[in-house]
Amino acid sequence: MANKEIISTDNAPQAIGTYSQAVKVDNTVYLSGQIPLVPATMEMVSEDFAEQVVQVFENLKSVCEASGGSINDIVKLNIFMTDLNNFATVNEIMAKYFSQPYPARAALGVRALPKGSQVEMDGVMVL
Repeated sequence: MANKEIISTDNAPQAIGTYSQAVKVDNTVYLSGQIPLVPATMEMVSEDFAEQVVQVFENLKSVCEASGGSINDIVKLNIFMTDLNNFATVNEIMAKYFSQPYPARAALGVRALPKGSQVEMDGVMVL
């Protein structure tokens, strides 16, 4: 049986449903989707798309660190956006958080996200 550990940190938004912030199985960590909630207030950081992307990366970074790794240990990143015209902004901000080699990635346009967010990201990291 695999060694399963639930990851939780106060430095990222608390789960707002029936899920964990992340689940670690052996050396693989499955990161739940993060939206741009500020952990201390559980409120949206702002309506500005770029600020939302930064907050999502900060939330992911905190969960990665709580898992014993860093954001650069993400091997697969999924990005969900309500407007794919914002993709260049995501790339610009992502370059500040990740160093090469970059993770595999998917970017999807979706109709809506929780709490009116414009962006959500989840991923898989390997330690």
